[in-house]
Amino acid sequence: MLRNATLALLLAAPLAAAPPNVLFLFADDQRPDTIGAHGNRYIQTPNLDRLVAGGYSFRRNYCLGSQGGAVCVPSRAMLNTGKSFFKIPMDMQGHVTLPQLLGQNGYTTFATGKWHNQRPSWLKSFQQGKRIMFGGMSNHTKAPTVDLGPDGKLTAERESIRFSSRLFADAAMEFLHNYKDEKPFYAYVAFTAPHDPRNPPPRYRRMYYRRRPPLPPNFAPQHPFDNGHMKGRDESLGPWPRTPEVVSDQLAEYYGLITHLDRQIGRILRKLESTGHAENTIVVYAADHGLAVGSHGLLGKQNLYEHSMGAPLIFSGPGIPKNQETYAFSYLLDVFPTLCALLGVRAPGDLDGRDLSPIWKGEKTKVRDAVFTSFRDLMKAVRDERWKLIRYPKIDHTQLFDLDGDPHERNNLAGDPSQKQRIAQLTALMQRLQQQAGDNHPLTVANPAPKEIDLTGSERVRDRWQPAWIFDKYFEEPYGKLSAR
Repeated sequence: MLRNATLALLLAAPLAAAPPNVLFLFADDQRPDTIGAHGNRYIQTPNLDRLVAGGYSFRRNYCLGSQGGAVCVPSRAMLNTGKSFFKIPMDMQGHVTLPQLLGQNGYTTFATGKWHNQRPSWLKSFQQGKRIMFGGMSNHTKAPTVDLGPDGKLTAERESIRFSSRLFADAAMEFLHNYKDEKPFYAYVAFTAPHDPRNPPPRYRRMYYRRRPPLPPNFAPQHPFDNGHMKGRDESLGPWPRTPEVVSDQLAEYYGLITHLDRQIGRILRKLESTGHAENTIVVYAADHGLAVGSHGLLGKQNLYEHSMGAPLIFSGPGIPKNQETYAFSYLLDVFPTLCALLGVRAPGDLDGRDLSPIWKGEKTKVRDAVFTSFRDLMKAVRDERWKLIRYPKIDHTQLFDLDGDPHERNNLAGDPSQKQRIAQLTALMQRLQQQAGDNHPLTVANPAPKEIDLTGSERVRDRWQPAWIFDKYFEEPYGKLSAR
């Protein structure tokens, strides 16, 4: 009798829900203000808009920063370890990665696209992979990629003729189409768009040549002072001074890359649905950091303005609210502990990232009061909900912005005597957050360098990744001196 009663209870009990899959979609160099559903009426991102409508957006999401010009390297290391870049090597050796941890907890891990943190860290992280690009960038029409062979070794590198965004989308779709295992999967799809070269397929740039987005509100011909990184590779992609015509064309091409990327994301999401995986898959969309593209007289991401350290972050899937957003602060390194919490996987105890899910569950309004960002020993920034302080130790220069009334960071209030106490308070906050991040760079130096600079007509290095038409358009006269290297 007891046996029958127990059997009846077991049959009546609901079956345990299968662990959710994860599809992580990762863009490269995408500004936080380049999604239509987030308020940009000049860009076409219908698939990202649907992801926003079906998920939860973190509108104040940041990359913590970088120790070098390739900001994507530490950004990806932080994403995959959940730790500040000051505390980890860039190849992540000696630290468990998110996909490595998930693999240890019953997940099949797959990757395609960019991996800029060396091959050993990829090999310890993923069980399957196709069309993997080791390195920082390439011509989008000639991406060099490898596969993970059945012997567990990476194949020889080959150059693709398909555009990078389509190439990586095709690999992700093939994985989804063929996946029949009962184990949950973690699929990491790391695009190289909209990173330069800004050479989207012709129809995608022409659509924005015809209907041009406006110049950024903080467009300037030159940056007003020497921030210490004024002539890096990214900044050499256009002449000084920046002209409205050049920035308008590059912005059109940048938007074209994003719209083409959006189309590939739509293809992946439709494949997720057609294969029956969508109902039990958490989709995360993010980018490694933003980009200037003409803002503040800059083109690259080696600065601490909002357009460069900010990046999109969207979660969608089972248990996640639809069409909601927050302005609570988040970092990309929060993705690691957040996914662990959602998947029921114990996260390492030494992470710097924080679980974001209590915010959309209504258990917390925020997980931090402020964010700190850093670029080399040249720039440090801190912001709270209203105020932002940027410190340039090498030139003894400070910027203070009231982001409530000046979201584009155009009016420096640091010289206002009435702001002296606020600057002192924010400086103390910066020092405290520096210490937490593991950053020991000083905020002052003994002999500051001059901050004045004028790059008009400066020589630019010819960048080997750019296709011929971009060379002709942006590197030949009358756009300034060119160094062939």
